[in-house]
Amino acid sequence: MWALRAAVRPVLRLSRVGRGLPAPRAAAPSCPVRALAAAGHRGPGNLDGLWGGGRGLRADGGRSRAEDDEEEPEDADENAEEELLQGEPLLPAGTQRVCLVHPDVKWGPGKSQMTRAEWQVAEATALVHTLDGWSVVQTMVVSTKSPDRKLVFGKGNFQHLTEKIRGSPDITCVFLNVERMAAPTKKELEAAWGVEVFDRFTVVLHIFRCNARTKEARLQVALAEIPLHRSNLKRDVAHLHRGPGSRYIMGSGESFMQVQQRLLREKEAKIRKALDRLRKKRHLLRQQRMRREFPVVSVVGYTNCGKTTLIKALTGDAAIQPRDQLFATLDVTAHAGALPSRMTVLYVDTIGFLSQLPHGLIESFSATLEDVAHSDLIMHVRDVSHPEAELQKRSVLSTLHSLQLPARLLDSMVEVHNKVDLVPGYSPTELNAVPVSALLGHGLQELKAELDAAVLKATGRQILTLRVRLAGAQLSWLYKEATVQDVDVIPEDGAADVTVIISDSAYGKFRKLFPG
Repeated sequence: MWALRAAVRPVLRLSRVGRGLPAPRAAAPSCPVRALAAAGHRGPGNLDGLWGGGRGLRADGGRSRAEDDEEEPEDADENAEEELLQGEPLLPAGTQRVCLVHPDVKWGPGKSQMTRAEWQVAEATALVHTLDGWSVVQTMVVSTKSPDRKLVFGKGNFQHLTEKIRGSPDITCVFLNVERMAAPTKKELEAAWGVEVFDRFTVVLHIFRCNARTKEARLQVALAEIPLHRSNLKRDVAHLHRGPGSRYIMGSGESFMQVQQRLLREKEAKIRKALDRLRKKRHLLRQQRMRREFPVVSVVGYTNCGKTTLIKALTGDAAIQPRDQLFATLDVTAHAGALPSRMTVLYVDTIGFLSQLPHGLIESFSATLEDVAHSDLIMHVRDVSHPEAELQKRSVLSTLHSLQLPARLLDSMVEVHNKVDLVPGYSPTELNAVPVSALLGHGLQELKAELDAAVLKATGRQILTLRVRLAGAQLSWLYKEATVQDVDVIPEDGAADVTVIISDSAYGKFRKLFPG
């Protein structure tokens, strides 16, 4: 069987020369994405084991789960999983001078489904600039009646576009700003333009792959790549069949296409099985956090809206290193912070959303987004300095609704208007929205007060004043299991009145342990 695999695997890696394209460059030793910030030192705290087992919790300012994945001993399952993660780069390495082509639907049913061309072009440009060594040298917004046609554009516009691309020797590839290209479309466009053509799905997926650090995130990216491999398989096998010889592997009764399809199905099944194992582990960790009763606040928002910067400002965690880059956060991490009531909460930093994010990517990352569904509160961070802030908000809310989150989470969501320092005299029009500047620290106290009230309401915690004996274990138990706000000692009675924030379950335990 291994000999058979070795015989057919090269089919998926056919040379581009047969399609009239230059041979691909050798893969770079690392993904061509701007370097990630190094993880920082550990800070104070005692929350080990709530997110990834001991050292893996970023809640205490320590190392991320990505580092723990590198340190854990590998068993047979882990070795098999690593084999599943092997793959060639989705995009060519090295410097690329990109022609950005945006199909602008002027009329027809597709128009109402698309956002403004200017915003889409700006977002596509930002995606290209996320790739190290890539730059946009030309931008073309071209009208089309239907982007679903084989060549995307009408005959006249396509001919004009072809002449401009062919006449620009500085262009090394084209980024066609559509969600997905069919294999025949990609083949025809590359033949006409003489350079490689990439769609939005491939570019975003490549960025995801390069920013994924934990094994779970890498497996989810590998799962999202399966449809792309199937599409490429049809194209490459069609090219192979033009030559002489049999289409079947000797003695197997299967064609090359059938063998490759079977291998892809087997790989997909193994990836899903590995993700299921990690999902069960995540469920156990979530149960452990629930037993410790730390409230969880999921921080969501459009990519590059400042979520990580805001979490750093709220927690004071110097180890967090925000980056001005799309999809800088791909692996979910948790960070602890104190609210004005002295209650400790865990802020969960999640993957950023994107307009027209390919459905396959959302589906593949559903396991990661499960943490949002199991949080106590959602904080929606918005970049109000962005010219299309309202469209970004609709995109985020649409994605959240597609995850079928509990109604209580959507109804209690706290909306934060970030980057108000870039909008002089800004005042929110939305009811209960909290304006802040995470970078300058403006509005953080007001935000903490809002979160304090929202968490108390969402978790059903109550503020009680309990009289305890100083000689017993009651006071130390309350410090461990609740949030102690104030202690008023009564020396003559050998007691104290203790004001605490406590959950119903913890209060029940207290009454059972210390009756009377």
